[in-house]
Amino acid sequence: MRWVIMLWALPMGLFWGWFYLSFNDVNFGYVLMTRQFHDLFFELYGDMLGVDPATIPPLVAKACVLDTGLLMAIWAFRRRHNLLAWGRTMRERYFGVESSPSA
Repeated sequence: MRWVIMLWALPMGLFWGWFYLSFNDVNFGYVLMTRQFHDLFFELYGDMLGVDPATIPPLVAKACVLDTGLLMAIWAFRRRHNLLAWGRTMRERYFGVESSPSA
C-alpha cells in the first residue's frame, strides 16, 4: 500500500506544483514554468478534448479528489480493524461509554 500511495502522490505533487508555479508565472528561468507555456498547454489539451481550456483545471481537480477518496477508502478498508479499535478507545476516553464487544 505504501508504494501505491507513493505512486499516487508523486504525480499529484508534480502536476499541482507545476500548475501553481506556472499559473503564477514563477518560472526560475525555465520555459516550461512560464505562464505562456501554461496557457499553451491547456489550450492544446482543450483543443484535443474539444472543451474550453478554462474548464480543464476544475475537471482535473475533481478527478484528483475522486482518486484520493478511492485510495483513502481502500486504505481504510485494509485498516478497518485498527480504525475500529481506535474509535472505541476514543469513544471511551471522551464519552466514558463502555463499548459493547463486536462479533
